[in-house]
Amino acid sequence: MINRLQKIEIEKSKKGILLLGPRQVGKSTLVKGLQPDLQINFSDERTLIDYAGQPSSLPDLLERTGARSIFIDEVQRLPSILNTVQALIDSDKKLKFYLTGSSARKLKRGGANLLPGRVINYSLGPVVARELDYKFDIRRTLQYGFLPEILSLSKEAEKKEILLSYSSNYIREEVQAEALVRSLESFTRFLNELCKWTGSFIDYTKLSKRAQISRHTCPNYLEILEDTMIGHRLFPDPDLIERADLVKHPKFFFFDVGVFNALDRSFEVSNRRIGALMEQLVFQQIFHSSNALRKNFEIHSFRTRGGLEVDFALRIDGHHFLVEAKAAEEVQDNDFAALALIRKQYLPDAKAFIFHSGPKARKYQTIWALPVAEGLREIGL
Repeated sequence: MINRLQKIEIEKSKKGILLLGPRQVGKSTLVKGLQPDLQINFSDERTLIDYAGQPSSLPDLLERTGARSIFIDEVQRLPSILNTVQALIDSDKKLKFYLTGSSARKLKRGGANLLPGRVINYSLGPVVARELDYKFDIRRTLQYGFLPEILSLSKEAEKKEILLSYSSNYIREEVQAEALVRSLESFTRFLNELCKWTGSFIDYTKLSKRAQISRHTCPNYLEILEDTMIGHRLFPDPDLIERADLVKHPKFFFFDVGVFNALDRSFEVSNRRIGALMEQLVFQQIFHSSNALRKNFEIHSFRTRGGLEVDFALRIDGHHFLVEAKAAEEVQDNDFAALALIRKQYLPDAKAFIFHSGPKARKYQTIWALPVAEGLREIGL
């Protein structure tokens, strides 16, 4: 078992929780470990139909069983149940609900009552370096990522099979079953093309042409991926756009490098792919670690129209960082040049780092090049 960072906080909380995250990141496992009195799973169609047809089912069940802690899984499949949950909490403050879901879009689209003041919102992603005591095989994680089940397996064939199944199940269960798009074929073409843009600045015109969809459909599809927690867009810092003349096109990263590889139908860490994989890995670790630790954080892209670029510009609890992801095991002097110039011209208070795939740390002037795990620890993640 991997102890998740959120578990201790959730255990100590006197309020219930709404825990959102992609499928198979361990939401159900985490909540079951808290040993709730009652479990209701809306991924079971019969259970879903029963509760959808009888709004009084939940109050009746609590009265009959005397349950004080209640776990409702896949709550986005029946958003209306949240109104009942609110009424129950308001009538008995000692009731504790653990609610989990994998689609913020379904909740938002349904105008769901997200129980403000009654539950605490948490997000759960793949396993992060701190949960592994910063010990992981960089090459294996570039191939298979950080999903809990994947980390528990030793056979590569099993890892590949599960990740490939995940990618197809996402399209079927999250997109098709919830009717999030009009044309599943168009969305699938878009998703296939999007894999080629991971880590790059997305040109909607070129992407839409290659995916054979309308240019105006691209932002909508990206929003679906974000709301179903499959990935995240990166935009430039609005405070720097004009001053630094930054490229405004977004970048996009999937929530897990193993899932990205499955969608891309390749688990090779080749010279052609390793740069994008390394950037994907660093992004997911920064993003999910910051969420797990409940940091006040922002993560932005940074590239001037003149071509000066760093992979990530961060603000974490008020502190600025510049982070460049390098696939190489050894860092050369010229690899520090862009970081030094960006910091000097635009972010003089920022600490600058290169996260690389090798085992050794190296300092150039005031900039550190560190192994990924050590770099994450250094910036407090």
